[in-house]
Amino acid sequence: MPETLATFCGSVSCTRAAVAPGLTLVGGTAESPDELTALAFNAAPPPDCPDSLQDAHVEHLGGTQYRIASGARAWLIESTAVHLHREVAERFYRAIPPRRAPWRKRVFWRLVLMAAASRAGLAALRVLRR
Repeated sequence: MPETLATFCGSVSCTRAAVAPGLTLVGGTAESPDELTALAFNAAPPPDCPDSLQDAHVEHLGGTQYRIASGARAWLIESTAVHLHREVAERFYRAIPPRRAPWRKRVFWRLVLMAAASRAGLAALRVLRR
């Protein structure tokens, strides 16, 4: 029984390479349309695979066989490994906002950047660096 790996919605770019990963699909998925998802196959891409697909569906058929379907077309690919990556940075930083830098560090870097804006300040920074 086929196992669904990814259901892309919208346009999906297909990147080919001579070395692994040989084929990488990148686009938004039905579960998270705003987050980019990359699915990389450690195999040579099918020769008739286009540069982009629309609403692609990827299934694991068993063993090393995978099926990529888009519209009425489908491609079979033999891959020893498949890597699925979801870009979750936006969701992560929404849940855990970055902490603000301590005020001493902010003042220090503001002074250094102000000094670096002039020739005299740059000369002073070079002297302090030694």
